Amino acid sequence: MNKNEDTKKIIAIKAIQKKLLGKKLTYKEVYTIMDEIAKEKLSDILITYFVASSFKEGYTAEELYFFTKAMVETGNTLKFKGIVADKHSVGGIAGTRVTMILVPIIAAAGFKIPKISSRAITTPAGTADVMEAIANVEFSPKEIERIVNDVGGCIAWNGHLGIAPADDIIIRVEEPLSFESFDKIIISVMAKKVAAGTTHLALDLPYGKTAKIRHFSDAKKVAKKFENLAKKFNIQTVIDINEMLEPAGRGIGPVLEARDVLYVLEQHKDRPLKLEAKAVRLAGMLLDLCFKDKGIKNLNGEEEALRILKSGEALKKFREIVAAQKGDKNITSSSLKLAEFKKEIVSSVSGKIKDINNYNLNTIAKLLGAPKDKKAGIYLLKKLDHNVDKNEPIMIMYSSDKYLLKEAEVTLQNLPIFIIEK
Repeated sequence: MNKNEDTKKIIAIKAIQKKLLGKKLTYKEVYTIMDEIAKEKLSDILITYFVASSFKEGYTAEELYFFTKAMVETGNTLKFKGIVADKHSVGGIAGTRVTMILVPIIAAAGFKIPKISSRAITTPAGTADVMEAIANVEFSPKEIERIVNDVGGCIAWNGHLGIAPADDIIIRVEEPLSFESFDKIIISVMAKKVAAGTTHLALDLPYGKTAKIRHFSDAKKVAKKFENLAKKFNIQTVIDINEMLEPAGRGIGPVLEARDVLYVLEQHKDRPLKLEAKAVRLAGMLLDLCFKDKGIKNLNGEEEALRILKSGEALKKFREIVAAQKGDKNITSSSLKLAEFKKEIVSSVSGKIKDINNYNLNTIAKLLGAPKDKKAGIYLLKKLDHNVDKNEPIMIMYSSDKYLLKEAEVTLQNLPIFIIEK
């Protein structure tokens, strides 16, 4: 290590110490921390201390700006002309694959939407895991720019793009700790949007007892911080705060969630209507934002989103994006292959479904092999407030490993997904 590198590491460590004491940091200190993390010069222990520092008093509005700016400037960026639309969900609820429906709707409407997504952190599948089940998701920045300029949108993984690299390292440290501060979520999301060249952003802020944000009051605080930070980077933002108590779709796991997406795009009779409604609502909000900037006054965003979906334009665009990402240009819901082994689970009582335990749902789906086993997961035959009879099928479990399937079946007795009121 040369003298300059040694000095930078010392500055970074002293800045982490300072933040742990609840003191404000300068931009130089923040940049040095981000740069040292991005270059993997700090140990996981030091990064953990840094992550923990955000829990004492959080960050000031100025620090949120500093951290976001530094995270962007220590990585690669994408460059596009004109309006660049994007969407992000703070998430936490499995089986809600809105992004893969929204992206082709926005692209079919004529707006660029380079969607850079993550892999699963707390759920059995992230958007990148689901897209990877049907197409390639690993590209260089230049390849992403070419794909988006050619077909209007993409659904890619951040891993090899080098966009906000410090964030991926921080997430690696956070994952086994199973915690993330709201301020850290805000920095993580905004840094990737700024780096992708986003100009218009729709934010999905679900809250609920098993979501990342549990209370409406917290969702409002997070929304305000997002709005204030977005303004500093000249990103126009629309935010949807909504309560979520269960998956919007029925499939949990990469291929099963991809099938739900295709069901909606194909307007299949088995499509999950809650997933469709959520995707159309968010796409409509984002289109309204883009239309306003283009001076288009005679179109309603949600009506246009629904028209694009119903007409088949979204399905056509989705297939173009899949083909551009080296997948099957003729993909259909029926062409997707599920895992070899499956087990139908029946209700032990008659009654009404009063609750769905999303934590247990995640645990069982992961036990079945998701997301590594792309074909593994759970298909929910019943949802909240549905009536069930004794011995009626309520869900189907899938796995490529029959022993994992058996283990999941046994575990389900101790970690029930459905709470049924007799």
